[in-house]
Amino acid sequence: MLGFITTRGRGASDRLLFRLAAGLRADGLSLAGAVQDNPERDPNRRCDMELHVLNGADVIRISQNLGAASRGCRLDPAGLEQVVGLVGAALESSPDLVIVNKFGKQEMEGRGFRPVIAEALLRGIPVLTAVNDRNLPAFLAFAGDLAERIAPTPEAAHAWCLRAVGRQAA
Repeated sequence: MLGFITTRGRGASDRLLFRLAAGLRADGLSLAGAVQDNPERDPNRRCDMELHVLNGADVIRISQNLGAASRGCRLDPAGLEQVVGLVGAALESSPDLVIVNKFGKQEMEGRGFRPVIAEALLRGIPVLTAVNDRNLPAFLAFAGDLAERIAPTPEAAHAWCLRAVGRQAA
């Protein structure tokens, strides 16, 4: 099972998946993956991007400070690949569910979490991710008929996750 959400508004999917992961942990699910937090540190520059590794306590910054006038991509590919390695290794423990913060440009190009998503699915581990409208065609080409759109609400995402792991909602 490969579920995905598409939200509107900057950071909306990050906030939804972050809270969802906390709720699923409280439900007793074992999780692998990473959810994104975007802490504001300075009102005069863009937020930082941090990935919280769900199968541990690591928090890894994946944004680079390129300066106030920068317009380019701030992703730190080395930071992202570090998280990908940690999540990939966690598949050995057969988690109940994998949550990936997004299917983004790196995944569209065959990098980032794309191999981890594929490996999890091969192992029968359900995966949940977020996909924006711009990346949706590439995601659907990758996922094929495995992709299942989920309403972008906490309730719908939570229910999908419980169903994907064979549990009933309380």
